[in-house]
Amino acid sequence: MKTHATPRLTAALGNREFRALWFAETQSVLGDQLTTVALAILVYQRTGSALLSAAVYSLTFLPALAGGLGLAQLADRYPRHLVLITASLGQAVLVGLMALPAMPLGVLCGLVVLARLVNSPGNAAQNALTREVFTDDELYLRSQDIRGITTNTAQLLGLAGGGLLVTTVGASWALAIDAVTFLISAIVVRAAVTARPAAGDGTGSWFGAAKWVFADRRLRVLLWLSWLVGLAVIPEGLAAPLAHQLGAGDQAVGWLLAADPLGFVAGAFLLSKFVSAENRRRLLGVLASLPMVALIGFGAKPDLVLALVLLALAGATGAYLITVSATFITWVPNELRGGAGGLYRTGLRVAQGIGVGLGGLIAEWLGSANTAISLAGLVGLLLAIPVAFVWRRVRGAGPEQPAT
Repeated sequence: MKTHATPRLTAALGNREFRALWFAETQSVLGDQLTTVALAILVYQRTGSALLSAAVYSLTFLPALAGGLGLAQLADRYPRHLVLITASLGQAVLVGLMALPAMPLGVLCGLVVLARLVNSPGNAAQNALTREVFTDDELYLRSQDIRGITTNTAQLLGLAGGGLLVTTVGASWALAIDAVTFLISAIVVRAAVTARPAAGDGTGSWFGAAKWVFADRRLRVLLWLSWLVGLAVIPEGLAAPLAHQLGAGDQAVGWLLAADPLGFVAGAFLLSKFVSAENRRRLLGVLASLPMVALIGFGAKPDLVLALVLLALAGATGAYLITVSATFITWVPNELRGGAGGLYRTGLRVAQGIGVGLGGLIAEWLGSANTAISLAGLVGLLLAIPVAFVWRRVRGAGPEQPAT
């Protein structure tokens, strides 16, 4: 259902169920940033190895890839509010065990993997539930704007204050705080979110959502638009060498890392306030090209201030991704949204990981972070332009599904 009026950004918060889902997610994200910092500090304190510290940190990402493709299907086969509650309780227990003093390092790594695996169906359930809560396209998109703004803000606050809190109360207490956030999430969802029956009947194939997505050209193009972000995030992986090249010192690394998410928050706010859902869909191809244009500017070898401006602009225009994900979920049948959302997030995560890795290799080969970032922008623009033209052709078409 579509409306022509553009609701206010905060209109979605008038819905009791969404307020519960939004609050549960936001405070859990804050807790997760504590866990990220606490694990890095805890492992380094025990081993003195930067490699092991980085390896354990990587464990917070890798299980999400497998879980996104597999376990996300549970959000279609069982009641989503129940999946979300169960996942939150499971993470509360697992992170709580991680908080126990003197937990063996091997066991700690296993708990990290399990906690992230449990998160996958919960995340899929939350995304699909939000679309069920809002049948109005405009309100739904506003809800995703709010999620994007608050999630990025929570990540910034959590990472900024996480180190101070962990060094103040200790890694074990920081992990315990994260465990409590998951417990709160479960309680809030149980109290405020309506119990709905399972969206699917469980008779479809386990990867039916993936088959549906790749059979529909519109959805494939939306995936391509999201994968372009893999090039846009390359500056994040090059923050340290870029700061050195700019002659700004180590203190600038944090500023460079913060510029993109701060820009994203501003961009999401402006798009939500001034552009309707339909116009945002229509402009997706153009919006996906703009972050690349900002990155090309690094070819001019900017100083620190201009570099921060360019990264903020890339982040602001990168807020188009909210419209991509919202449109993707909307165009997938309700009974497949959990699995399809897991596929979407997995592809996005893989694209980002590959992009950061390639950016590092190219910067090492060229001996210049500026040149590597500018080259990423140029390649991204060359890819974005044809995708934008394809999007213009397919966005108004109906689904292309084979007979089943």
